[in-house]
Amino acid sequence: MLQKFLAWFIQLAPSTKRAFWKWWYNFFAKKAQNPKFQFMNYGYSDDGFYPKLEEIDEAERYPIHLYHHVASQIDLAKKSVLEVGSGRGGGASYLARYLKPSSIIAIDISKTAIDLCSEIHSVENLLFKEGSSESIPSDESTFDVVLNVESSHCYGSVGLFFSEVFRVLKPGGSFVWCDFRHKNDIANLKNQFNNSGLQLVKLNDISKNILSALKKMSVKRKALIKQRIPFFLRSVFESYAGVEGSKINDLFQNGDLIYLSALLQKPE
Repeated sequence: MLQKFLAWFIQLAPSTKRAFWKWWYNFFAKKAQNPKFQFMNYGYSDDGFYPKLEEIDEAERYPIHLYHHVASQIDLAKKSVLEVGSGRGGGASYLARYLKPSSIIAIDISKTAIDLCSEIHSVENLLFKEGSSESIPSDESTFDVVLNVESSHCYGSVGLFFSEVFRVLKPGGSFVWCDFRHKNDIANLKNQFNNSGLQLVKLNDISKNILSALKKMSVKRKALIKQRIPFFLRSVFESYAGVEGSKINDLFQNGDLIYLSALLQKPE
């Protein structure tokens, strides 16, 4: 059932997808005001490497590790960074505090989420702004790095987003990205990369790392959902969270959904 829904949803008009996700994330931000809830991604686990974290960040190790995996494909130190789709702001906060860019601007389509992020994250050189992935509120050739974590599957037009990334990157700048796609949409994603004007440097399947993190986080996430979500909505939220036994998790397990990370560069 969910597989059919995903196939149908991919075919929706860009304006419909855009309107739905804007409504959903505003709704979600209003319902989940707990400042301890700072990440929405599926996490990443690599048994051979563990980022060194302060005690305050340890509870979100696996979602942080996903950010670390994607961002550490390049050196962010002293670079100007844009995050598109900043969600609850935990990822941008981690990058600003640990990887030491000169500045980070983090944008999200949800004004409610941006207001919440501005309240709970007080970090030097980090600014949250309302903004669309398909019309980034920045001038041409502004950023050294654009980062996008598990967000682009929600966009009305991924191709338009990639063209906006090209526009705001400085020549020689880097685009670091991760997200999941249905196996039947991988060829289309590669075409979108090829048509963006950006040069694809790396493209890796990290589905096993995502599943490993979800396994380690499932008990905690299920408990939080049981505690805070009405019974009739729990299966929806469990699937959204990707916990073991959910439809989304099953799709990753059987290979219908594939999780990828990528590094692209704008030509000099």
